[in-house]
Amino acid sequence: MTDKILHSQRHSLAHIMATAIKRHWPEAKFGVGPVIENGFYYDVDLGQNKLSTEDFSVIEKEMKRIISSKIPFDHFDLDIDSAIKWAEDNNQPYKLELLNDLKRSGTTSASDIDSNELGIEANGDSMVDNVSFYRNDDFTDLCRGPHVANTSEVGAFKLIRISGAYWRGKDTNPQMQRIYGAAFKTKEELNNYLQAVEEAKKYDHRKLGQDLDLFFISPLVGSGLPLFSPRGTVLRDELNKYSQEIRKKLGYQNVWTPHVAKQELYEVSGHWAKFGDEWLTVSSKETKDNLVLKPMNCPHHQQIYASKPRSYRDLPIRYMETTTDYRDEKAGELIGLARVRSLTQDDSHTFCTPQQIDECINNLVSTVKEFYETLGMSLKARLSFRDDSDKYLGDRELWDRAQSILKNIVEKSGIEYYIGEGEAAFYGPKIDFMGTDALGRELQLATPQLDFVQPERFGLKYTDEDGQEKTPVMIHFALMGSIERFLAAYIENSKGRFPVWLAPEQIRVITVNQEDNTVEFANKLKEKAQEHNLRIEIDNSNESVGKKIRSSEVMKIPYTVVLGEKEILSGKVSPRIRGDLKNGPEVELSIQDFIAHIAQESTNRDKISTLNEAS
Repeated sequence: MTDKILHSQRHSLAHIMATAIKRHWPEAKFGVGPVIENGFYYDVDLGQNKLSTEDFSVIEKEMKRIISSKIPFDHFDLDIDSAIKWAEDNNQPYKLELLNDLKRSGTTSASDIDSNELGIEANGDSMVDNVSFYRNDDFTDLCRGPHVANTSEVGAFKLIRISGAYWRGKDTNPQMQRIYGAAFKTKEELNNYLQAVEEAKKYDHRKLGQDLDLFFISPLVGSGLPLFSPRGTVLRDELNKYSQEIRKKLGYQNVWTPHVAKQELYEVSGHWAKFGDEWLTVSSKETKDNLVLKPMNCPHHQQIYASKPRSYRDLPIRYMETTTDYRDEKAGELIGLARVRSLTQDDSHTFCTPQQIDECINNLVSTVKEFYETLGMSLKARLSFRDDSDKYLGDRELWDRAQSILKNIVEKSGIEYYIGEGEAAFYGPKIDFMGTDALGRELQLATPQLDFVQPERFGLKYTDEDGQEKTPVMIHFALMGSIERFLAAYIENSKGRFPVWLAPEQIRVITVNQEDNTVEFANKLKEKAQEHNLRIEIDNSNESVGKKIRSSEVMKIPYTVVLGEKEILSGKVSPRIRGDLKNGPEVELSIQDFIAHIAQESTNRDKISTLNEAS
C-alpha cells in the first residue's frame, strides 16, 4: 500500500515527465499518466517519431531541470465545455475523446482510467459538472491530484523502460508508447529497488521457464497460450494432485464440464453483460447457437446442482474441477504465465445454507494455510469488498452481511490482511490471498468468495427442514487460482529450486565412465528408483564428471549421484544434495536406503533432505 506522500510524488513525476517530453517533442499527444506500484507511467503519441531508451537521458536531464526550478503545481477547475475547448485548442485528441465521453454519459467507459486520474467531478446524477486541472509552468493536464506543492518535492526517480500500449486497451485503437519510471522518497530506496530489479531478472519465471525446460510460447500456437514440456507438466500434475488431495478431505467431489457453452448460460449468470467483450466466441455450422469458449466454471457447476431436487440434508454439496478456461486478454497485457489466454483453474464450488457459511469458509482458509505452508510461500489476505458504485448485483444488506462474515473469519485466523474496496466480484465479496513475484509485486492466488447472486439468478433451490424452498449460498474457491499465474509466482519465489516432491527430475545419476558395468549399474539404480515412482535420469554423456555435475546444478536437481568403480564395488553412494535442501553434511548410504529415503521425502512432501536420518 502506497502512502499518500509517495503517491503524490509519483503522480507529480508523471506530470514532470510529460512536461519534459512536451518541451523536446512539442507535437506530443498524451493519454493518461497514473501512479503504479513502485513508480508511474505516461502514455504518449509522437506520431511518426518514436521514443527509445536512448532518449531517457535527454528526458531525465530536462526533468531534473524542472525539479530544481521549484515550479509550483497550481490547481484550477473548468466546466466541461471549457475543458473540451482546452483539449481542442491544445491539439490533445486523446484528452478530447475522454472529455466528450464524459459530457455524453458521465463516464469514459475505460476500465483502466479512473475518475481521479481524469479530474472528474460529478453530481448526484453521475453527470459531469467540472473538470479539475493542474498546471506546472508551461504544462497543463486534467487531473484531480494530489500533487506535491512544487516540483522540488518529488524524491528520487529513474526512467526504466518503454513499451507499446493501445489507447484504452483496444487493439483497434492507435498504439501509443508507455514510458515507465521508478520513484521513491529517497535515493537509497530507489537504488535498493533498482538493485532488486537486476537481481530479480535472474529469477524471472520466463527466464527460468526456458533455462529449466518448463514451458514455451510458440508464435504458431499464439500469444498467451503456453506449452508445457514434460518437465513443466510434472509441476502442474504434482501441484494439482496435492490440490485435489487436500480438497477431497473437505468433501469435494470431481466433476467434468465441456470447454464450450451457449452464450445464454452466461447471460443468465450475469457474466455476459459484464465481460462478454473479453471472451472468445465460437460459431457452429449446425445450429444458430452463439457459443463461448468457457471463461469460467461456476455457471456449469450450478447446472449440475440444478439437475435434481436438493434437501437441506444434502448440503453442503461440494464440486471441484481442474479445467482450462479461455479469455481474450489484451495482447499488450500478456506476461509469461502471469497473464495468459488459456488459464487452468483448480476450481471448486460449495452450495450450502446460510448457517453453514462460517464453517465452510473457515475450512477453506485453513486449507489455504496448509497448502502454502507446505510450499514455503507466505501470503497476506486482501478482503476484496464492494465500493459504492452500481456495478454490483444483489441486495446491499446481503453484501454487508457477507463482508462482515469474511472479515470476522480472517481476523480470527490471525492472517495479515487489508481491505481492497472496489475489488469484489460483481456477485459477491471475497478473500484474495496475495503472493508476490521476484520483485515483491502482488499476484492474486487462492480465493474463497461468497455469492448470494448467481444461485438466485439460476433459480437454485433446496428444501429446508420446514418444507419451504430456499436459495442456497454458493462459495467459489480456487486453491491455486490460475495454475499458470501460481507457477509464475512460485517459480520466482523458489528461484526454480523445487522441493523433491515437485522437482521434475529428482535424481540425476552421473557415470564416471562409459564402461558396460558402470552403465549397467546406473540402469539398475534407475530401475529401483522408478519402482518407487521417482523421477530419475542418467547422464552417460562423454563430458567430464565436473561438467556433468555443473549441468545438474544448473538444472537445480535435488540429488546428484556420481557412479564409479568405488560405488559399484561397495553398493553405496554419497549423493550430492542441493544446497537449499541440506540438513547437515552429506552422507554415504546403501542404494536401498537412499532410494527409500527419497521416496519417503516425496510422499511426505518434505521441505529439506532427510538423508542424515539414515546415517
